[in-house]
Amino acid sequence: MLDTVSINQLHTFVAVCEEMSFTGAARRLRRAQSAVSHAISALETALGLELFQRDARKAELTVAGRGLLPDARAVIARMEEMKNRAKSMSAEGVPSLSIAVDTYFPRGRLIDCLRALERESPTAAISLRMVTMQGGEALVLEGSCSLAVTVSDVPEIKKGAIERHWLCEAEMVTVCAPTHPLANIERPISREQFGQHVQLVVTDNQPGAEKIQMGVAGERQWLVNDLGAKRDLLISGLSWGHMPANLVAEDLAVGRLVELRRRAWHLRPLVFVLSRMRGSELSPFEERAVQLLADRAVSDSSQYP
Repeated sequence: MLDTVSINQLHTFVAVCEEMSFTGAARRLRRAQSAVSHAISALETALGLELFQRDARKAELTVAGRGLLPDARAVIARMEEMKNRAKSMSAEGVPSLSIAVDTYFPRGRLIDCLRALERESPTAAISLRMVTMQGGEALVLEGSCSLAVTVSDVPEIKKGAIERHWLCEAEMVTVCAPTHPLANIERPISREQFGQHVQLVVTDNQPGAEKIQMGVAGERQWLVNDLGAKRDLLISGLSWGHMPANLVAEDLAVGRLVELRRRAWHLRPLVFVLSRMRGSELSPFEERAVQLLADRAVSDSSQYP
């Protein structure tokens, strides 16, 4: 019977409660009193409960009526919210964003961007793909994503088809677990010494992708395609590797990882670019997303392990 409850009945129920009379509710809703009484009777039948005391001089709620009044108000509020969203969609269309983001991109900055977009445009449709290396631009080329956040050193898949625009930089640190042999070396470590131990390297997981290696010390490598897995393996003490400073800041602070000093081996910050099809136009919502991703005021030190 609950399927027969209507929003009109709930509006009537709330109006009677707030006016404390059927006559007042009828006047407020601009309906005949008989229509108000009928709506309340139908609601009580659907719920299987009496909502008002029948022998009271005023419209007095029963215990059940008092318990259900907040629910009725909540349903009405959600319905109004739905109507407002539908009105906004009808007037402006549904804002949308399909974006591929390299797994090395500062996670705090990405989440702050998405949080701001959701707050500003609650009806927005967002498709987010986390990728490595050339994966983002591959999705742009095939039309699955309109934008990609890419590491600038990654070679273009199809030269001339995609245009890149500078977005931001992220500092990198070289780390290992405190139980790893390299953690016991107090002086700066040479590239040759690093090469004597297994290094964890993130690789592209796209079929046929060009294999790109950056900041690799030697031949002893384990390849992973997920940055979270790399962090877990580093913490376990199995290997060493380079990580975004913002992602391991808490691990370094509490001693899960230690930073290794490099000798005669400079590790440049990762430069991120925004990739899109050459000549394509951004929607206002996409432009806002790009602005937020590039915003230096966003806290990159936010921790999202």
